[in-house]
Amino acid sequence: MPHSGDNVTAANTRPFSSLVVDGMERAPSRAMLHAVGFSNEDFKKPQIGIASTWSMVTPCNMHINGLADDAAAGVDKADGKAVIFNTITISDGISMGTEGMKYSLVSREVIADSIETVVGCQGFDGLVAIGGCDKNMPGCMIAISRLDRPAIFVYGGTILPGCHKDKKLDVVSVFEAVGARANHKIDDAELAEIEAKAIPGAGSCGGMYTANTMASAIEAMGMSLPNSSAQAAISQDKRLDCERAGAAVLELLQKNIKPSDIMTKAAFENAITVIIALGGSTNAVLHILAMAHAAKVDISLDDFTRIGKRVPMLADLKPSGRYSMAELVEIGGIQPLMKILLQAGLLHGDCLTVTGKTLAENLAEVAPYPDGQDMIHDLNNPIKKDSHLVVLYGNLAPNGAVAKITGKEGLHFTGTAKVFDAEEAALQSILNGDIVKGDVIVIRYEGPKGGPGMREMLSPTSAIMGKGLGKEVALITDGRFSGGTHGFVVGHITPEAYVGGPLAIVENGDTIAIDAENNELQLLINEHEMARRLEKWHQPAPRYTRGVLAKYAKLVSSASTGAVTDN
Repeated sequence: MPHSGDNVTAANTRPFSSLVVDGMERAPSRAMLHAVGFSNEDFKKPQIGIASTWSMVTPCNMHINGLADDAAAGVDKADGKAVIFNTITISDGISMGTEGMKYSLVSREVIADSIETVVGCQGFDGLVAIGGCDKNMPGCMIAISRLDRPAIFVYGGTILPGCHKDKKLDVVSVFEAVGARANHKIDDAELAEIEAKAIPGAGSCGGMYTANTMASAIEAMGMSLPNSSAQAAISQDKRLDCERAGAAVLELLQKNIKPSDIMTKAAFENAITVIIALGGSTNAVLHILAMAHAAKVDISLDDFTRIGKRVPMLADLKPSGRYSMAELVEIGGIQPLMKILLQAGLLHGDCLTVTGKTLAENLAEVAPYPDGQDMIHDLNNPIKKDSHLVVLYGNLAPNGAVAKITGKEGLHFTGTAKVFDAEEAALQSILNGDIVKGDVIVIRYEGPKGGPGMREMLSPTSAIMGKGLGKEVALITDGRFSGGTHGFVVGHITPEAYVGGPLAIVENGDTIAIDAENNELQLLINEHEMARRLEKWHQPAPRYTRGVLAKYAKLVSSASTGAVTDN
């Protein structure tokens, strides 16, 4: 199978590091590297960067320093030279509902830029990137695509569930408990117990939220080793996954296989297929678009609709379902699901992967799920016969919006607008009891430019669920949603309000119709009234004029194209 490597040949596995350390004139470079532990023999080896997202900021990443050591050991045992370096992480779960959450999506770009910067500067020949929290994964993958050097992504692994009164808990349980407390369904003592028990240790949030969704998508794309997405964060399997990834990058160098050989249009279609089958996060739409942009692959919102018409939702996983990722790990992870999809003709089996084999070859010996499990449904008995990720258009979303409709919420909602220009005001209104059956909560000026940063709306959506209003109200926004969100929600509305999108001129009392069968989002006013309101509208002053958020607002593209900053 031909590959596109221009710089690498089987006889030259040091196309970049040789420029940094070979020859008399590079003696100063070697002198610097002696100080960090290089021997004379190390200068003759391929240098592999290990991008670690370790931080004590969040449990998702608190263990990744150890995993980086394991990946480095794998490189060194395979006769490469590993160099560990760090990039940042932030915590969505901690910053959710605060001004700090505006930095969350920004961090994806910072992570991508920082990895590209270090690898490009240091002349690493290959890369292992290890991510835990949501934005780590697409951030790593954007950098991997830009650099286009042999690389593997390793997922830091899922957290184990907490437990309260024989009920399994995760971080979303706490957000929903806040709503339950506001509705007097639980008292302060029980809320405190749930808070204390929900997060038992290291690992990414435990449902099919954004972290597990993106890890699964990257594995389906062929950029992680098989099973990397379905291992507990603290496990021998995860440590071995890291060690094998370190060795496997050197094999990719020998075989001249680059990310551009793997991250093809067909591979992205495989990722989208698996995301749908798993009931994955709406954030996956945003991140897949951004990753495809970096890989120079033509993927649009309409590809999600096209693929979604033929791919069913099969996984009964949280947030809308019953099970956690740790429980999916116990029955075999996503590999048996991928084999089911391949055998049904829903995956491209000829796609190359980081094993050096095709997807079909990787899946050939995979055993089926155990008899009697009800976590992954049969194709003839799906949870939903088509995609839960529904792309809507209409006079409120001329460039598209993304809804998460599992079928449990219904397929239609028409209600009365209650309009908020920021998330905090909407949350307070929900908790105060001002939101009632039949309302459509409108949260605007929370898009990539307007927020800036496109905050996730987990606090208000969880408060809705905790209040028992999940099927009674809808929420629409030009912001986005946590993977933990469920209920009748529509996000990523484009154009966003800040740039004059129609969401900016919705008024309290307007009627809004959401139709997930005909894929429409409509403000039920006539064209003359809409034109009159748009003519009167004036763009608000930017919320930030200096610093990273101001810089991001100036650079970022629409959510409909992935909210990228390297247009």
